[in-house]
Amino acid sequence: MNKFVQKCKTLDDTKSLAEKFAKLVESDGCFVNLFGEIGAGKTAFVRLVAQSLGIVEKVTSPSFVILNEYHSASIPVYHFDLYRLEHAGIKTITDELREYSSGRKITFVEWAEFSQGELPFERIEINVTYDDDDSRIYEFKSVGEKNIRIIEGLKQ
Repeated sequence: MNKFVQKCKTLDDTKSLAEKFAKLVESDGCFVNLFGEIGAGKTAFVRLVAQSLGIVEKVTSPSFVILNEYHSASIPVYHFDLYRLEHAGIKTITDELREYSSGRKITFVEWAEFSQGELPFERIEINVTYDDDDSRIYEFKSVGEKNIRIIEGLKQ
């Protein structure tokens, strides 16, 4: 099964998960779609992964700028947010999304559900949800064959 689910009760739990994920994607890069309600922890997870990779810049939500770039680690990290883009707006960045999906880089796309099917086939999808006790549930899924090793690595 190309799926992995983990419940994080504390920020330290989330940090441990982010560190593990960072180690698994650091060598080859990865394209990641993030799903979840506002405040669920999508940007927090990106921030923790970036810190684990050695990014020294402050990692913030790209809600108003669409894309934040971080180049201070051994692998570049790109962080898109599609929340404020409408249909026409998505069309203007489709080529960029494709460009940021190949090569050795890590690309995160928050609010990927607004992409209208324009995102690469080979990707990891992370759905972040709240649980009853205010913890977060992170569900990782590999779409395509390329990233199954990441899911398998998370299970170990």
